[in-house]
Amino acid sequence: AAAIEPAAAGIPKPSPISDTAVFVAPPDREARLESRAPILVNAPATKAAKIQGVGNVIVRLQNSLDQVERRQLSSLNSVEDNLESRARRMRGVFTDLGLDIGQLEAATPRAGMGGPYVPVKLPADASAFDRQLYRINISRAQVERLNRTLALVPYRKPVVGEVEFTSGFGIRTDPFLGRPAMHTGLDFRASAGDPVRATANGKVASAGWAGGYGRMVEIDHGNGLSTRYGHLSEINVKVGDVVKIGQVIGAVGSTGRSTGPHLHYETRIDGEAVDPQKFLRAGVRLSAG
Repeated sequence: AAAIEPAAAGIPKPSPISDTAVFVAPPDREARLESRAPILVNAPATKAAKIQGVGNVIVRLQNSLDQVERRQLSSLNSVEDNLESRARRMRGVFTDLGLDIGQLEAATPRAGMGGPYVPVKLPADASAFDRQLYRINISRAQVERLNRTLALVPYRKPVVGEVEFTSGFGIRTDPFLGRPAMHTGLDFRASAGDPVRATANGKVASAGWAGGYGRMVEIDHGNGLSTRYGHLSEINVKVGDVVKIGQVIGAVGSTGRSTGPHLHYETRIDGEAVDPQKFLRAGVRLSAG
């Protein structure tokens, strides 16, 4: 059968496509594509949401401040407890030694200071924090005053190192005569030339040869307290010198009535010899705390 032309069949004949033909999208295609993109809408925050956000910030800030306050109170409690404990131990030294703390404090030398008297006032509406700071400052002032007073009490060691006695305080057999005799101090074991140190602040009352003591230094600490350091090989101070705790005043020797190098050390109250171990034990208890 003969081929039937499209035109003959009633079908329009397509026009030929040239190489330069351009496809044009339908006018509504771009709109359809845009409609497929997600639409992000920033909904304005409501007043209630804003208030809740501010409230959360305030709560977090308050919690942080509470934590800081708790840490501060814990630190202050520790400081206050330590100061009060220290003050009790310091007062215990005076009690153990039978010393009048009021009399000693009144006679304690003070550096130059002055100014008008302005009493400390704590407001009636002061916070717990301010009240605790006030108590701490009062305790600190008491400890500083006790420290100045204790600087005149000879409770420290006159030689460095472990304490070892070759002879104690009290009745003993005299090393030269073999008869009972009173020993008025402690004999510290030491080597010739070892430094001898002042056991408290004071003023040199004697420095030189003193019979059986050999070369001896006596320090007046005030309020009837004094110490003696005997059998020295050399003396590094002179009468009238002001000495400080731990200052080297001489060297261990074997001068005077001595059988070998050692330090003869005495503590005296109103001229009467008392057992230096009583002072040393009080110092140990103070340091142990």
